Amino acid sequence: MSDLPQGPQVPLSAEAQHRERESFFGGMKVMAVLTLLSRVMGMFRAMAIASLGATRLTDAFSLAFRIPNLFRRLFGEGALSAAFVPVFSETAEKHGPQRTSRLFTNALGLLALFLSCLLIAILAGLLAWEAFWPGGEDRRLLVILLALMLPFMVTVCLLALGSAALNCRGHFAYPAAAPILLNVIVIAAAVFVAPLIRSDVRGQLYVVAASVTVGGTVELAGVLWLLHRMGFDLRPRLRPVENGIRQMLRTMAPMLVGLGLLQITELLESAMAWVLTATDESPTIHVFGWVFDRPLREGVLARVDAARYLYQFPMGVLATSLAVAVFPLLSRYAARGDMVNLRASVNRALRLGMMEGLAAGVGLFLLAEPVTRMLYQHRNFTADDTRQAAFILRMYVLGMWAFCTYQILVRAYYSVKDTVTPLKVSCSLMGLELVMVASLVWVPWLGAGAFGLTTATVFSVNAGVLAIKLRKRLGRFGGRKLLKSVARSVVACAVMAGVILALQHVLAGQRSWVIVGACVPAGAAAFLAAARALRSPELGELFGAMKRRRQRGDDQAPAKPQSERDIIS
Repeated sequence: MSDLPQGPQVPLSAEAQHRERESFFGGMKVMAVLTLLSRVMGMFRAMAIASLGATRLTDAFSLAFRIPNLFRRLFGEGALSAAFVPVFSETAEKHGPQRTSRLFTNALGLLALFLSCLLIAILAGLLAWEAFWPGGEDRRLLVILLALMLPFMVTVCLLALGSAALNCRGHFAYPAAAPILLNVIVIAAAVFVAPLIRSDVRGQLYVVAASVTVGGTVELAGVLWLLHRMGFDLRPRLRPVENGIRQMLRTMAPMLVGLGLLQITELLESAMAWVLTATDESPTIHVFGWVFDRPLREGVLARVDAARYLYQFPMGVLATSLAVAVFPLLSRYAARGDMVNLRASVNRALRLGMMEGLAAGVGLFLLAEPVTRMLYQHRNFTADDTRQAAFILRMYVLGMWAFCTYQILVRAYYSVKDTVTPLKVSCSLMGLELVMVASLVWVPWLGAGAFGLTTATVFSVNAGVLAIKLRKRLGRFGGRKLLKSVARSVVACAVMAGVILALQHVLAGQRSWVIVGACVPAGAAAFLAAARALRSPELGELFGAMKRRRQRGDDQAPAKPQSERDIIS
């Protein structure tokens, strides 16, 4: 069972517990709507950048952007966020708003100082690298784009910290909407500003890279303004160091090591793609005296990015927003030692995430090519680029169910302040990931699809292992109920697939927007109708349409401990 401290619980009535739980799941719905809008704008941003073409130049932009994005995941949305939310929630429960405000400003000041020093060190390293080891034109472009986008590392990490504080206070709107500001600014730069300033693709990429830093600054200003309105003192404090900071650092230390390895692995994969891409100047690679043709073609990172944006779209709309919204709730239950509600909420979130992941995965697999063609095949993005990006997308979505459930499983661990187990599991799979990519890119029929297939395989194994270990940590959290939900979703997906395939056959030869415009709503309607016919309770939980009696019976913790099996069976 659990090794959590079973201290005294906050004396909330059953009705108050129900209102609190529904408030946070209601926050998930707000986040889902805003995240949907953000993802739509992100898709327009990806389309604007992809319209510049899938070339060595745009590959340089993709690789350069991955580096500040690495620090965003490591410090902003990774170790820091996972360590901050449970400590913030526990401090709020035990000490009230004044103490939590001091904790936040202390964390803000220390993070800002650390990131500023890190930024200066990296920029100095880039200058030294270019001065003492100058490379070709593509390497020089990579360095300049990276220097332009590195300040985004600072702003987006501070934004993530502020957003976590807002989420803990039950405010989900702006954190979910903030990326919209970034997307609007980058889209405007790519579509309107860059062509006016520079006519060549290289110069336009400079403008787009600079707009990333501008957008990050604007969205950070918005979250700071909102925190000020909510009563937070935004004057960063370095001293005295709050007790919660020490607790956060102890939690973060093992995560930084593990997450650092994981993010470096992802960066190594991108660097591997850069090195293994054949160019006119370097079509072959020499290994221990052997000469091999490089297996990848120019534009591979741009095509992988196009596929990644598409599979991350549905994942962000529900799964990520669900996981972010439920994280503070899980942390509250863990802080109270309320294992019954903790297990029930994990089960509910997993059912919703799995349902969305299966439906989105099947739909994207079947519609990969028309969707990619409709969104990306403009200006310099060719039909061949579309075909390859669609194939990579199909490989990614084989693991869509795992991407969605992983988000929830990891936050369940974080809520009980176990940041080590997810990292141990992920790090143990790191070698498998690198070996799979390095091997599979040489398979003639697979090529760049190796990136998608590897990611899907590793996440599937990861999610399975985490679920098994979580059951040992928390106790039974409703495996049979989850399996029944998955079975219903699989049947509904089969019905949806039949409708989509039939429509594709009827509409063969039509424009992509006609096929997508007909298949997406028809497939969604078929899935929802089948799920309703199967009496899937997840529909009511997702859309808020269930009767109050069913909501209570499905999720609310009963007063008597012996009835716990009614919740999690």
